[in-house]
Amino acid sequence: MEKSNPGAWKVPVAVSEIPEDGLRISIEADNETRAAIARQAGLRDIARLEALFHVTPGIDGAVRVDGRISARVGQTCVVTLEPIENEVDEVLDLVFAPPGSRSAATGESVDPADGEHEPPEPLVDGTIDLGKLAVEFLILGLDPYPRKDGAVFESVLAPDDPADHPFAGLAALKSGQTVQKTAKTLPKKPR
Repeated sequence: MEKSNPGAWKVPVAVSEIPEDGLRISIEADNETRAAIARQAGLRDIARLEALFHVTPGIDGAVRVDGRISARVGQTCVVTLEPIENEVDEVLDLVFAPPGSRSAATGESVDPADGEHEPPEPLVDGTIDLGKLAVEFLILGLDPYPRKDGAVFESVLAPDDPADHPFAGLAALKSGQTVQKTAKTLPKKPR
């Protein structure tokens, strides 16, 4: 797998430019960006990747980002190894705060009345990269074991003899039986 490239999709938003009533931002990745993200995520392809964010300023320089990431991705079935398509739909709700702020120190959210007390994410250089967030939540939403509908794993290596399995020796020792195994001699490698 290719080295991680967190900068495959950059959509920076400067905190200083967020109006009091917030911003609603819709983004969609182009072909080149989707191809780079697919390589990063180990996917065959990404047919569609879009996100909708609502960015709201809060107390003490904190910012709340909530939204939804939606994608159609090409994966490989872990059973049949056939190509399959999967939908990804992830919701996010995060708080960012500048280092050293009261919000960062206390873990308070943008709105103290909302009852959330998760520590905020750090604001880096006064910006929030919505593209990076979209990629992170896309990857979190991927099925790690994608399977084609109806695909069932059936072992073709089932032992004919119930005593012929990897732990037969341990089972025999536990029951007090003697274990006899024929050692195989491997040919020596030529020097």
